[in-house]
Amino acid sequence: MADGVTSLLTEELRGWIGREVAYAAPEEIGRASIRYFALAIGDDNPLYVDEAYARAAGHPSIIAPPTFVCETCQYAHRPPNQDGYIGHVWELPIKGCRMIRGGHEYEFFRAVLPEDRISVTWRLEDISEHGSSRGGSMLVVISAATYSNQDGNLLARNRETLIFQPLEASR
Repeated sequence: MADGVTSLLTEELRGWIGREVAYAAPEEIGRASIRYFALAIGDDNPLYVDEAYARAAGHPSIIAPPTFVCETCQYAHRPPNQDGYIGHVWELPIKGCRMIRGGHEYEFFRAVLPEDRISVTWRLEDISEHGSSRGGSMLVVISAATYSNQDGNLLARNRETLIFQPLEASR
């Protein structure tokens, strides 16, 4: 950056762009997981718990709520991080910043069924530096996850934006 201000976007961080990581569920999702997820999000849609209702609506069985597929905690198979989270996270070498979730863009292609065994591939698409309204700069990290089942059927895509803002007002 100009004016003697150190850039947050280092060559080391640039080297992360394009990295991929994949996770695969070791078992089928199952009806109980779908029911628990629907309960946890407070959604009482009968498509998630009533087999006859789901079949009458044109599905082969009950289905999962749409965002169920995007919860990689259920199949990441990693030890919890320092915050107790077991799902996917990029362990980026960024110091002195707080991470803010900037949003998600979801695309859903097929409903998740109890017998689906989900696989996901996360790809770090871009890291860019932008001016911050607080002064200085911030990093914007864009990654995308592609979810499929055991037959290779595309289930969903999730594009995630993370913002890393320096703890100091300006740098």
